[in-house]
Amino acid sequence: MSDRVQPTRTPAFEARLKKRYAAERRFKMLGLSAIVFSVAVLIFLLGNMTLNGLGGFQRAEMKVEIDLPEMGLSLPPSMQDANTAARALETQGLRDVVAFSASESLGDEAAQHLNAEAWRIVAQEIIADPSLLQREETFWLPVTEDLASAYAEDGQLALQPLARQLAEDGVLEDRFDPGFMTRADATDPQLVGIWGALKGSILTMIVTLLLAFPIGVLAALYLEEYAPKNRWTDVIEVSINNLAAVPSIIFGLLGLAVFLTIFPGYRSAPLIGGMTLALMTMPVIVISGRNAIKAVPPSIRDGALAVGASPVQVVFHHVLPLALPGILTGTIIGMARALGETAPLLLIGMRAFIATPPTGFTDNATVLPMQIFLWSDEIDRGFVERTSAAIIVLLIFLLLMNGLAIYLRNRFEKRW
Repeated sequence: MSDRVQPTRTPAFEARLKKRYAAERRFKMLGLSAIVFSVAVLIFLLGNMTLNGLGGFQRAEMKVEIDLPEMGLSLPPSMQDANTAARALETQGLRDVVAFSASESLGDEAAQHLNAEAWRIVAQEIIADPSLLQREETFWLPVTEDLASAYAEDGQLALQPLARQLAEDGVLEDRFDPGFMTRADATDPQLVGIWGALKGSILTMIVTLLLAFPIGVLAALYLEEYAPKNRWTDVIEVSINNLAAVPSIIFGLLGLAVFLTIFPGYRSAPLIGGMTLALMTMPVIVISGRNAIKAVPPSIRDGALAVGASPVQVVFHHVLPLALPGILTGTIIGMARALGETAPLLLIGMRAFIATPPTGFTDNATVLPMQIFLWSDEIDRGFVERTSAAIIVLLIFLLLMNGLAIYLRNRFEKRW
């Protein structure tokens, strides 16, 4: 038996091996650097939005003591509607009561900078707790935009000494504003809220999902399971792939030309916005749905047919449940894109100033991205902070929506 010849590692071989190992290390370092850079940018973005947005959840308020029993106010017990009760209190002079009490507590100069809508805060608290009318109570009420700007030292130099004095006396401070999540848009940054836009986004997304998801899934099923392979289906497939890459503003033009022509009275309504965004979302759902259906092994179909299932039962009882996680992944991507869109909604009129939250799918409404766009165009510092706070709300809404979709995807996921 002859001796085995040992391979010779020549200097050229060693050099090539060393070069290959070095290239692999560089590739690993580049990949790690890309991940670190992405995480750093994400942390910077979230940190910056959080720091700027924390002020958006607050507003400058002054402490006002009101002796309600002495003012002789009363709340009729039969009034169940909050708006009617507020008007009744206004008729009894609640606005003047608040202004007088502010002058008594803070002085005439400071009382002049109490927000004109401060009495509504008092009215809401009285309506929520009528026993307040029987005792002296302390209220924290919003100030004017000028005094809030002076308190933040962002303008109004003439009012800054007054703001500093009030702050030193403990009667002026930034306090958490729970009404930011329950009010609608306003012209005063001290009084704006996000609920109108948030509700508009929710209604619009509901319409989008109810239209895009079933139509997209059925279209994917037909193209993958039933459609004949010919020139026409090839044209349809190419068209769907092209639609997924069309700029969103084109869908806005389509919604303007078609939906507002059919429903001219529903301009700025979530119904029209949802229909427009559904057109944009459907191609993404169709493409991801076809890929998910195609990934189901043929043995599943063959086994179902072998035990006597009809072709329709094979598709809806076996193929679709197995493909559903992949379909939901595409739905998550499409809905996330639709949630952040503003261009198509600009064209159908959802840029309007909406001071009252919508009550249905056909009421005038706006959406969170559009509200952020409108506030970012304002020069007042209060609106800048409110914009950052609205962005935080939008991100949380997006995370909750995606979290629900991921839960459903994992819930229906099956292994074969």
